[in-house]
Amino acid sequence: METTTAARSAVPRPALGEFLRARRARVAPELVGLTAGGRRRVRGLRREELAQLAGISVDYYVRLEQGRSTQPSFEVLEALARTLGLSAAERRHLDTLAGSRRLPPPAPRVSPLLRGMLDALGAGMPAFVTDHRLDVVAWNPLGAELIGGLGESGGRRDRNQARFLFLDPAARTVHPEWSDRATEAVGQLRASAGTWPDDAELTGLIAELSSTSPEFRRIWDSGEVMNCTSGHKRLHHPVTGTLSLDFEALHVPAAPGETGLVVHVFSPGSDAGAAAALARLGGAVDAGLRGPGLRGAEGPAPAVPGTHHLRRRGSTASRATATANPAD
Repeated sequence: METTTAARSAVPRPALGEFLRARRARVAPELVGLTAGGRRRVRGLRREELAQLAGISVDYYVRLEQGRSTQPSFEVLEALARTLGLSAAERRHLDTLAGSRRLPPPAPRVSPLLRGMLDALGAGMPAFVTDHRLDVVAWNPLGAELIGGLGESGGRRDRNQARFLFLDPAARTVHPEWSDRATEAVGQLRASAGTWPDDAELTGLIAELSSTSPEFRRIWDSGEVMNCTSGHKRLHHPVTGTLSLDFEALHVPAAPGETGLVVHVFSPGSDAGAAAALARLGGAVDAGLRGPGLRGAEGPAPAVPGTHHLRRRGSTASRATATANPAD
């Protein structure tokens, strides 16, 4: 399949230079003690300004951006990170891009123990699992329902979180804070692309979204890098309305020292109203029902009071679904 020019430019080949340019454009001269003065042809810092602030030669910095110099020293990376004001996630990403070791993409397995953990959480804590491409590879029924309707035989939405966010209009209803979730998704894909630049599936996903979603392309070009951590998110479902939930991202290594799977766990915390709403949704799921069909729904839905035409689902007590390399 031929790749468009826009898509090709988004695939992270000269990734170190691309990242440095994006971060350089983000820094206002005034914030680092420089006078903007006159008309500037570029946003942010000029190359020579960044080099001077970081204490390295302009020629060397230009070669870094152009990909003609590789494996910069720790001291150079530290100076660039400090001058650019990189976050901890961006600093790790810079190290990854500057390294010479090209890792094969992980092939994480959803173990029986992990599936059992998802089942145990299912009574009141929605949860799902993603890989480094943001494919949802396992979930408990409450988590599947809350994030738009995943299912063993198609479900109502694409199983890739990035495709769902950028290509499915339903995502903006499921995620009231869509802009934040979209930026997170792009930032995570960029971090993965820096770690596994030879992953053909990941490269294809980035190219596809770059050519089909202007919003993805805009965020990608900003150079955002993010990792899943913890915090607070809002999700919407017809049964519960809009929920504000605590979340935690638990990282499960594919191998010692490698990133593999991320378990996303949601909790109502001390919010009794949110806990009651999740209990209502869990009851609907336990009754063998699910939310309104958005994509790939099976068969007609009966009108059930209080469930907004929920369609057939499995029980929250059932075994969590795993779709990527089950380890049975």
